[in-house]
Amino acid sequence: MKKIILIISVFVFSFSVMEAQQLNSFRFGFQASPNVSWMTTDVNYVNPNGNIPGMKLGAVAEYYFQPDYAIVSGLGFSFNTGGRLLHDFSGTYWTESNLGIGVDTLGAGVNLKYNLQYVEIPIGLKMRTREFGYLRYFAEIPVFTLGFESQARGTVSSTPKVSEDPQAIEDLNIKNEIFGLALSWGLGGGVEYSLSQSTSLVGGLFYQRYFTDVTDDNGVTFHSTLGDVKNNEKSTINNFTLRIGVIF
Repeated sequence: MKKIILIISVFVFSFSVMEAQQLNSFRFGFQASPNVSWMTTDVNYVNPNGNIPGMKLGAVAEYYFQPDYAIVSGLGFSFNTGGRLLHDFSGTYWTESNLGIGVDTLGAGVNLKYNLQYVEIPIGLKMRTREFGYLRYFAEIPVFTLGFESQARGTVSSTPKVSEDPQAIEDLNIKNEIFGLALSWGLGGGVEYSLSQSTSLVGGLFYQRYFTDVTDDNGVTFHSTLGDVKNNEKSTINNFTLRIGVIF
């Protein structure tokens, strides 16, 4: 957490310097935004099986090249991103992680929960309306985000839970099962409420979808009724974020 606070402080200081140089062009601020995420795949034998709550924290920056048009960016931390995937077939899952002594195959109906953390750098276009009293409405579209995976934890369970199932593994380090880089796109909109001439509260709803494969699971083998099948499924993350922030 101390490293996160230090990185945000350096980022904010840099944009404070730029704002002092070009006061009318730059704005910066912070966000603390709850979100909910879930995972999907492109095959019918690995299915979404629930969402998980998370949080986005970080610094945001806006460069206005026109009074109501800006390039938006920032530095953010996405905590507890991911979801649950239900696997119809038994197989050798999470082969690069320590599942425990004697555990190399997980049974049919196994549920794998992904809790991931990313450092994110977004860039997008913001458009806003003129001010109506204390309010401005805005939209950000499109927003592309580069994510660097910093932590990955996983949980193994059965659906339904069976007492004789040897896998009931929680808080497992699955960093080697996840690609280090992720690309996503998104869009959203909301309102700015002016507290003063230079300070506004921000609220809005945003959607984000990863378009790169999240899981590095090419070593997985499914044991289906038709025989062993090498895995080639693509797993992606979707999330909705309730943007809550302040901008100066």
